[in-house]
Amino acid sequence: MIALRDNYPLVRFQDGSVMNYDRAWLASAVVRAAEVAGYKKWWLTTHVTESISSYLQQEFEENIVTISRLEKAVQSVLQVIGYSDVARCFETLPPPVTLSLPELARRAGTGYELVFFNLLHERLREILESSARQVEIHGLHDCVKLLRCAKHWSTDCSGLMSEIVSFIRSEAASSHRAHELNLQLA
Repeated sequence: MIALRDNYPLVRFQDGSVMNYDRAWLASAVVRAAEVAGYKKWWLTTHVTESISSYLQQEFEENIVTISRLEKAVQSVLQVIGYSDVARCFETLPPPVTLSLPELARRAGTGYELVFFNLLHERLREILESSARQVEIHGLHDCVKLLRCAKHWSTDCSGLMSEIVSFIRSEAASSHRAHELNLQLA
């Protein structure tokens, strides 16, 4: 028997790709729909997300939910609670893209910062040219320690960390899609 994470079905996109169901991802799409419909800081996002999550976890019996079926379920909930204007604006976002900085540092080789920055540039370009709207970049602290061959954090590490953060910000800002990206760096 295969157990799905938290008893949620997987989400299948139209291109055939599959991702784990993620409440935060769905909540982002609901927030976006509410904003497009004219509601800033809409207070019902959590309730709508929880309603869909509960349905998927407790009542949905299949292992995979298609993106169109998930969209219809959300739109149905929005219409039932009297927000058909938000329902009309609702569409799911492409799945979040994750980027592991320590993995890039390992590929570059210990101490090879220039190779690391080149790999980071290439990967960021790929992501920024994709349809992704949410980008999660993680492992900054570990990446810096790998590149500096440091067991303990130092002033040198802080300087490199600032360079990496500035580089990522600069790359994101230079994208024609900068206004629609939600980039998280940790």
